[in-house]
Amino acid sequence: MATTKLTEQNFASAIQDHDIVIVDFWASWCAPCRSFAPIFESVSENHPDIVFGKINTEEEQGLAHHFQIRSIPTLLIFREQIIIFSQAGSLPAAMLEDIIEKAKVLDMNLVREEIAKQQQSSATA
Repeated sequence: MATTKLTEQNFASAIQDHDIVIVDFWASWCAPCRSFAPIFESVSENHPDIVFGKINTEEEQGLAHHFQIRSIPTLLIFREQIIIFSQAGSLPAAMLEDIIEKAKVLDMNLVREEIAKQQQSSATA
């Protein structure tokens, strides 16, 4: 699957309608972003079951601000609408593949339990 341009108009539906969405925040002037783009595109071809979205931070400043993107490229991985991975900087293809495999087997029930504990803990603090 090729990468998908994500905007404020289609972002929510992409996250809601797909189990795993990997988002690359980038800008055209960013040299590391340009270096990472072919890696991101190539890895996307290996995972037709995953949405690989690209968000241009210059065009989609609202999304960049919402996710507090401070440096680019930044990669976010959503699974079942929960951010399970966030990292600034370019990744080699092998490392990205490894992260994707870990994301696929992650026990989301444990993730939701941990989120609930953290929310409960902060509510009582």
